[in-house]
Amino acid sequence: MNIYFAPMEAITGYTFRNAHSDIFGGIDKYFSPFISPTVNSDLRNKEMRDIDPDNNTVPELVPQLMTNDPDVFLRAADRLAQIGYKEVNFNLGCPSKTVTAKKKGSGFLRFPDEIDAFFERVFDKVEVRVSVKTRAGYSEHEELMRMMEIYNRYPICELTIHPRIQSDMYRNTPDMEIFERAYEMSRIPLCYNGDIVTLEGARQIMKKFDRLSSIMIGRGLLSHPGLAAEIRDGRRTTKEELRKFHDRLYGEYKVLIGGERNVLFKMKELWSFLADEFEDCAKTKKKILKAQRLSDYEAAVTEMFGKGLLYF
Repeated sequence: MNIYFAPMEAITGYTFRNAHSDIFGGIDKYFSPFISPTVNSDLRNKEMRDIDPDNNTVPELVPQLMTNDPDVFLRAADRLAQIGYKEVNFNLGCPSKTVTAKKKGSGFLRFPDEIDAFFERVFDKVEVRVSVKTRAGYSEHEELMRMMEIYNRYPICELTIHPRIQSDMYRNTPDMEIFERAYEMSRIPLCYNGDIVTLEGARQIMKKFDRLSSIMIGRGLLSHPGLAAEIRDGRRTTKEELRKFHDRLYGEYKVLIGGERNVLFKMKELWSFLADEFEDCAKTKKKILKAQRLSDYEAAVTEMFGKGLLYF
C-alpha cells in the first residue's frame, strides 16, 4: 500500500519535502500545497519555484490545483505537463473559509452538478492523469454518496477521501461509517486521509480497508516525521534524525527566507507539531514558541533535544 504526504499550506514546501525524504523516507508521493490559478494569470513565480523539478529531489511530487473553472484547470495542467508532470491533483478538500467563500476547495462541493460539468470538460481535454482529494461534503457527510456517483463516472486515477465536512475543519472525528460506504461503492482506486497519527492507527485503517491503494498522512507526519518509515518496516525515529532534520531546515530557511523574525515564524510552525515527539515538552515548547531572538530559540531547542522521545 502506498503512503502519501498530504499538502500543508505554508509548511510542506520543497525545502521541507526534500529534507523529509532524505532523512526519514517512507513516502511514495508528496503533494504540493495547492496552486490556485485564475482566469487572468498563469502560475505565479513562487508557485513555480516550489514545483520546479530542479528544486525537488523527492521520489515523486504531484502538484495540486484548486479552481472551479475547467478551462483554468486545463491551462494549468498543460503548463505542468510541459515541465514534466504526469499527474495533477484536484483540490475539493480545503475547508478554509477564505477558500470556500470563492466556491473553491470543499466550497465547490455545494454544487455537485457544476462539479459534474467541470469533470466532463476536463476529462474530455486533459492530457495528464488527474487524481482528486475531497472531503465527505460541505454541510452533511451524506453528500459524499451523491459525489461518489459523480466521481465514479470519470477516469479519476485515484480518489483521496477525508471523511470530514467543511465545518469540521480538523476538529471532531472522521466519519468512518460514511467512508466505509464510499469504499464499498468506489470504482476508483481509493486513498484514505484523516487522523492517521500513530503506527497502530495506520495499521487499523490498512487492515480494515485492505483494498485501499494508499493512505495519506498530513499532521501525523508533522508531529512524527518518521511515521511512514515506521509503518513500512517498524523502524523508529531516532533523536539524531530529528536533530538532523531540524538543523537542515533551520540552516536552509536562514539562507532562503532571511530575517530573524521570518525564520523564527517558520521554525515555530514546525515546533507547534514536532514538540509532540518529546517527553515532558510543554514548558520547553512554550519557550520555543515565545522566543523573539534566534539565540533564545536555539537555547530552547537544545533544551528540547535533551529530552527523551515518546513512542506511540
